[in-house]
Amino acid sequence: MAVPLRIDDHRRDSAGFTYVYPVVSRRAGGVSIGINFNPNNACNWRCIYCQVPGLRRGAAPPLDHARLRHELEAMLDSIVHGDFYRRFQVPASHRRICDVAISGNGEPTTLKDFGAAIDTVLTTLADYPLLGLARVIISNGSRIHHPAVQRGLARWGRAGGVLWFKLDRATSAGIARVNQVRLSPRQILDRLEQAAGLCPVWIQTCWFALDGHPPPPQERQAYLELLAQAKRRGLPLEGVLLYGLARPSQQPQASRLSRLPAEILEELAAAIRRCGWPVKVTP
Repeated sequence: MAVPLRIDDHRRDSAGFTYVYPVVSRRAGGVSIGINFNPNNACNWRCIYCQVPGLRRGAAPPLDHARLRHELEAMLDSIVHGDFYRRFQVPASHRRICDVAISGNGEPTTLKDFGAAIDTVLTTLADYPLLGLARVIISNGSRIHHPAVQRGLARWGRAGGVLWFKLDRATSAGIARVNQVRLSPRQILDRLEQAAGLCPVWIQTCWFALDGHPPPPQERQAYLELLAQAKRRGLPLEGVLLYGLARPSQQPQASRLSRLPAEILEELAAAIRRCGWPVKVTP
């Protein structure tokens, strides 16, 4: 099984596997090999822009480490020795393998043996050093205080991996509206500080219109103030990944969401740079 890869379709079953899936990534500018610890579509957050169909509250199920290793090996072998680009009809402009990203259909750190799963991924990648793949974990940071998560992130960091830490809004009301969790800006800063002490961290922010309106000025100001506080604390963050909507939401609020003009994202990016942080924009 091989489903043609498109920028606007990041389905997790494109290779017919349980855990491993390739996508064409607009942010990476090539192919990203995804790893899905949450094939049950369960997450402890419920972001209104999430593209996962049938999303439900919950945690990752037990992981079959042997299957994960087999699938990742099969995918990497097809890239190195097989006809990966032809089978998946990858557009010529994106025919390069950029990274391995632990992302998927929910929060990956809800996996009980997260640290062991990181070991499985890294030991498998060690057999393919010539690919030189970047290594990314995409997380909401909600379980950063758990020892197993900390061990896994520290191991990931030592292996050259990075964490993309979700931060979409910076007021309690905004977080509740967009991510549908109760969380304060102070808690976010504390979690960011813990994460940055374990591995390199990029903040990942999705900026979009709700009911035809961009985030209100007070939300924008709170977001910039949180970044300024992170700078004053001396957090060793890599910078900010600022992006807009690329694929349709599969959540009940989908009809209320729309993309923002690139100029609005660029204006926010300029303000982020004035806070002292590098920023990469993907409208």
